[in-house]
Amino acid sequence: MNQKVCVFLADGFEEIEGLTVVDILRRGQVETETVSVMGRLEIQGSHGIEIKADRLFEEMSFDDAAMLVLPGGIPGTPNLQEHPGLTGLLKQFYEEEKYLAAICAAPRIFGGLGFLKDRPACCHPSQEDVLYSKEVSKDKVVVSGHIITSRGMGTAIEFGLTLLELLTDKTTAEHVKNGIVYF
Repeated sequence: MNQKVCVFLADGFEEIEGLTVVDILRRGQVETETVSVMGRLEIQGSHGIEIKADRLFEEMSFDDAAMLVLPGGIPGTPNLQEHPGLTGLLKQFYEEEKYLAAICAAPRIFGGLGFLKDRPACCHPSQEDVLYSKEVSKDKVVVSGHIITSRGMGTAIEFGLTLLELLTDKTTAEHVKNGIVYF
């Protein structure tokens, strides 16, 4: 099954949250691209780690994407939130009931767009007052239909494995989980 995932990067993104998802999905043979919303490929993470995104937002066609992923981080989350093209794309995926996933501070973007008003979700504890969800969960990962949320850096592996299982199957996710010695 060839399902493409786009992980969006902005200056100030939480490196572990973005790159763990990319790593786990690629280990599971899911086509995964990092997409810069900064107008340049070089992205500065929230802890000073510079990475090079695969593609620029402006160069992308998202027609074949099965999932969009937003890592958290400050100011990464506000930088993602302020990108009008990304906001429009998130709304389109929401309406089409395609997978949308966010971790740490980033679920607040979904909350601000009204995606969580009728569903449970989770986020970093510092963002719970702006999550605007039906129920703020303390679970590590919440899957509510086509919306997946997670709490933070410490839940990044579980988040990535959950996304992998949704896109492939339990066997593939278990294989990757065992391969990275995550018990």
